[in-house]
Amino acid sequence: MDNEYFMGIALKEAQKALSCGEFPVGCVLAHQGDVIAMSSRTGTARGAGNEIDHAEMLALRQISNRAPGIDPADITAFSTLEPCLMCFGALMIAGIGHIVFAYEDVMGGGTGCDVRSLPALYTRLDVEVVSGVLRSESLALFKTFFSNPANRYWKGSLLERYTLSQ
Repeated sequence: MDNEYFMGIALKEAQKALSCGEFPVGCVLAHQGDVIAMSSRTGTARGAGNEIDHAEMLALRQISNRAPGIDPADITAFSTLEPCLMCFGALMIAGIGHIVFAYEDVMGGGTGCDVRSLPALYTRLDVEVVSGVLRSESLALFKTFFSNPANRYWKGSLLERYTLSQ
């Protein structure tokens, strides 16, 4: 699968979110070279803190109804930001076999957790994680977001400081 191609689509989703004042996270779910779902982050404009409508969660909702017969282990999730613990856990429980992300979330990224130390539900799951695909393009979106004083979401956070220091 062409990681850069699909991450490029996720970046377009993130750009759409950014243009609406949302946190610039985009997610694409791909299977055998085809996009089967895509979404972007919602619920952060004007400083709101909706912590449920993450791009990965919205994309997973789409495939729950549209992808019967597809083995989730053959699906790759492409995200412009490292999935948080909630999204990483949901992707694993859904059986998604591959996760590719662009920019590391130093504040809340979940992919680095030791899955072997988690309860049995998670230890039986096998997921491949690839990081840093089109990182600089994703970083540019986050720099734009955090540089805009109108965007209040995660202002003053470790992620903002880390992003703007690069």
